[in-house]
Amino acid sequence: MLTPRQNRRHFMAASLALGAAWPAGGALAQAGGAWPQKLIRIVVPNPAGGTADLLPRLISEQLGIRLGQSIIIDNRPGAAGNIAAEYLFNAEPDGYTLMAAPPPPLSINVSLYPKLNYDPAKFVPITILALVPNALMIHPSLPVQTVQEFIAYAKANPDKLSYASQGNGSTAHLTAELFKLKTGTRMVHVPYKGDAPAMADLLAGHVNVMFGNVAAAAAHVRSGKLRLLAVTSSKRVASMPDIPALNEVVPGVVAVAWFALVAPPRTPPAIAARLSATVADILRSPDIARRYAEVGAQPVGDTPQEMAAWMKEDTERWRAVIKAGNIGVD
Repeated sequence: MLTPRQNRRHFMAASLALGAAWPAGGALAQAGGAWPQKLIRIVVPNPAGGTADLLPRLISEQLGIRLGQSIIIDNRPGAAGNIAAEYLFNAEPDGYTLMAAPPPPLSINVSLYPKLNYDPAKFVPITILALVPNALMIHPSLPVQTVQEFIAYAKANPDKLSYASQGNGSTAHLTAELFKLKTGTRMVHVPYKGDAPAMADLLAGHVNVMFGNVAAAAAHVRSGKLRLLAVTSSKRVASMPDIPALNEVVPGVVAVAWFALVAPPRTPPAIAARLSATVADILRSPDIARRYAEVGAQPVGDTPQEMAAWMKEDTERWRAVIKAGNIGVD
């Protein structure tokens, strides 16, 4: 959950990232010669088609051009991101295997699973690509028009409503659980393997509710296939001033998804620094900013040090929710 102050700080980091330059040349030479010299693989712990997959794809062409090497996206979904994260954890720390991921494998799963075959605290942070506000969206078959009506309906029908998420431990899952804790409502969780299948079943009416991506929902809201009740950012989204922030009705329910680039443990800091500065420059370009905005993402591009602090804060934030809600996985 992000406070307005935290949002401002990290958005400011996007514009300042290039000012924190590192003398990468000598350090790279000490790390084993010029880098990069071959294809770079970016592992994504989600299926193709969702926001987590699209954000690294949008920058991959420019990143390849600036580094002088091909970039490929390698989708390895499953186990709430643990499959991809374990793969990265065991990869050579040479800068040729990276991971672009949402929060679960970076800051959530460590509190959700009794045992992981990787330690997210040992990943080498590169940069946060973007922040994406979510929204409380419902299938229009539900006879409610406002957040207040939705809460009343959920309380009158305990365990009758089902909500979709991208998987156990996803931001959507934990946001819904936080909502339940704050409102005293009871809904059934239906986890999917990514945004696309979760959205498909919401549109079909197989599930009733989802705390999903604002931009992904926009076209469906305009067509009447979905109803948007509130955004989960700390304040209203400028492009939808008539949609309330959930925080206005249920104080404390604030959640913004973030997507970040990390490298295996022991990756040389100079490689992380060069990647961070390069990606930050790409994110500042008007074309990429526009394309990110089309999917509801706000570019960040902070430094490895700033991202490390963010990860630590986010880990503690969701640990508290998981503990309070007694949330676990089978």
